[in-house]
Amino acid sequence: MEQHPPVIFTTLYPYAREVVDALAEGGKTLAVAESCTGGLLGAVVTSVPGASMVFVGGLITYSIEAKLCLGVPREVMDRYGVVSAECAAEMARAAAVFMGADVGVGITGVAGPGGATREEPRGAVYIGLFSRWTGASAVRFLFEGDRAAVRTQAVGAALSRIRSVGVHSGG
Repeated sequence: MEQHPPVIFTTLYPYAREVVDALAEGGKTLAVAESCTGGLLGAVVTSVPGASMVFVGGLITYSIEAKLCLGVPREVMDRYGVVSAECAAEMARAAAVFMGADVGVGITGVAGPGGATREEPRGAVYIGLFSRWTGASAVRFLFEGDRAAVRTQAVGAALSRIRSVGVHSGG
């Protein structure tokens, strides 16, 4: 019986392939720390044959305690919150440093349906990106749809951010 990949992998696979190819061409490695996506970015990247040459690993840092274990400073979470640009940037930096990768991604947000606040509604996601040649930054996105749609869009945006970091020429 022929098996078909889930729609999410079919949709995101071409972008993951581009990321894996670009990282491999540039001789760079990737590590991820995921909260609201729960490992989905790592799963999509590792669905690409050859990902083991560039993907160092991923951590699901869903709780505050997990973020602390990764190395996100408590002061950052206390001051800005766990759903913030500052936390996402620190997650990205800490993932890369902890796993010895050239590029790190941190994803934190509110996938819903619960957890939303006035400041951070359902669909608010921060994607942090760290590279050894540009440092850390984060971008806020506001995605629409249900939990699955928000998570899928967040992974797509993360893949786009990785491609934008210039893995061919950096470091």
